[in-house]
Amino acid sequence: MLKRARKQIADGTGNTYRGKLSRRHLAGRFVRASVACFLLASMVALVEAETPQGPKIELQANIMVPMRDGIKLATDVYLPAVVPGKQQERLPVILSRIPYNKDVAKRAGNYFASHGYAFVAQDTRGRYGSEGVWKFLTDDGVDGKDCAAWIGKQPWSNGRIGMLGTSYVGGTQHTMALADVPELATVIPVDAASNMGRQGMRNAGAFEMRFWNWIMLKAGLGSVLEKDPAVAAELKALAENRTAYLPQLPLRRGATPLRLAPEYEDWLVEAMNHGADDEFWAPANILADPAKYKDIPVYLVGGWYDSWAGNTTANYAALSRTLKSPVYLMMGPWIHGQQTKGVHGQVDFGDEAAIKDEWAWRKEWFDHWLKGQSNAVGSAAPFASKVRIFVMGTGDGGKNDKGMLRHGGSWRDEQEWPLARAVATPMYLHAGGGLQTEKPPAKEAATTYDYDPRDPVPTLGGNVSSADGIMQQGAWNQRGGEAFWNWSKPVPLSARRDVLVFQTEPLEKDTEVTGEIEVKLWISSSAKDTDFTAKLVDVYPASAEWPDGFDLNVTDGIVRARFRESLKVEKLMVPGEVYPVTIKLYPTSNVFKKGHRIRVDISSSNYPRFDVNPNTGEPLNGHRRMVIATNTIYHHAGRPSQIVLPMVR
Repeated sequence: MLKRARKQIADGTGNTYRGKLSRRHLAGRFVRASVACFLLASMVALVEAETPQGPKIELQANIMVPMRDGIKLATDVYLPAVVPGKQQERLPVILSRIPYNKDVAKRAGNYFASHGYAFVAQDTRGRYGSEGVWKFLTDDGVDGKDCAAWIGKQPWSNGRIGMLGTSYVGGTQHTMALADVPELATVIPVDAASNMGRQGMRNAGAFEMRFWNWIMLKAGLGSVLEKDPAVAAELKALAENRTAYLPQLPLRRGATPLRLAPEYEDWLVEAMNHGADDEFWAPANILADPAKYKDIPVYLVGGWYDSWAGNTTANYAALSRTLKSPVYLMMGPWIHGQQTKGVHGQVDFGDEAAIKDEWAWRKEWFDHWLKGQSNAVGSAAPFASKVRIFVMGTGDGGKNDKGMLRHGGSWRDEQEWPLARAVATPMYLHAGGGLQTEKPPAKEAATTYDYDPRDPVPTLGGNVSSADGIMQQGAWNQRGGEAFWNWSKPVPLSARRDVLVFQTEPLEKDTEVTGEIEVKLWISSSAKDTDFTAKLVDVYPASAEWPDGFDLNVTDGIVRARFRESLKVEKLMVPGEVYPVTIKLYPTSNVFKKGHRIRVDISSSNYPRFDVNPNTGEPLNGHRRMVIATNTIYHHAGRPSQIVLPMVR
């Protein structure tokens, strides 16, 4: 009953919600519901204590807003209720365009409407209550522009719009900023989709399987398909059996129940077929031409373990050079969309890591840029400087009460990204598994291994999202366990023959690595095409709490050999010929403490983070065969494979 009362308070009744129920009204409902008056009176008091009275809110629900092509998009508007006898005030507007059901914005809508904003939540094209056919971000620039024009004409709008939202919803902000929307005044894209052909859906040519997972989970939810019970049941069964479908790739049209959701199947097959970073990935491509981005204040927020981290920092570097308006960046130790938490994966980064109030800091930003208030923006945390980063790794390395590694860390304000004072320091791969700042000797040296696409190296954490059921996000000890469906035994990845381990001696002092990271390899292969992966690991020494140490993944990356020279043009290899390749890892900030080791793991797979390369050179997502590739990493003076670490002294 208490839960139902809370829901009534949150949801209201019918299509118009006029704020929280009065105490008298709420108590009356409880009395009518039960004869246990004393108990229910106590429950009423509890509900009232947990939901303090605030401004009344009006919800105008399910307005069908027409787009230029006649398609109508379902839209909710949250407004401060008008006092009887007074006219509707024109307010600044917060907009969130959502493919996950606009109802998820209810808390945000009530919060911002109670603080003097109009809040608009809209289902994106083809999703939930909106008409049309869905296609990833393709229509969101134009649709967003039409939505903003509609907002600008409403009696409750002053014509100034700010946007918020995470992931896909962050991507809709970028598409609108690139569409030159007149009403758009500021954006806060968090973990936002962008530059999808670079390090997003395609990552140096490899396909990020989180989007395969996204489609498998979402095709039967939020579309017209779920209205047919039989179709919905088939798509539900498909989603529930995803791990059985994973080994059956490539995905072919009509070969799975996904054919019942043709717009989702078409997009996914096309995306998995399409490796080059070209017009197919144009929506939300900021780096292609940053000058197209509207000159407005931008607050970019990301996490070191987020799937879009590399694009978040790249966007900051590009936009801060291009826009005259202020561009801010905040990077925490977070996984995707989890800024209110300080524990991610198997690691505790400390209470300081979490931003407990998910709305207040956004409101501070909007108050400054949409209402003209003089406040913390530009003067106090988290806005004291334009770059704010969380430097990981300064914890005591013990266990918290839930058995998590206390890796710790702290916030630091900076003036730019990448840091001007960071020194790009090559650390060279040596024969026998050493990693040193000294170049290897001239004597030829190489390490060769077999990569079998039927037995890929499993993904144990990292920069992933949409991971539900097939991956774990964030920081993990690099050994198997029950959390990993494809590596369930407590066996470290370093025990695999196809994982090459290169590590330093125990460090003599704390060493901070903060910035963008690249691994530069000299390679050859028996195959026309194969992959090379790299992972940076913070190796904890043995201790009483961690008797076998803790191999903490810090960041990773991949390159598909056919895209080694360009992300736009494929070029197969000549088997046996030696080539240089560069693997772009995700950015990070981590202190490798005294006594720890810096480690680099080299292999040719990280699955299912990335699709497996069949090593045949067949068209992407078009192979029928798999072969073992014999891959070689060279590490001598003539071909000095290395990781380049931005060290802060």
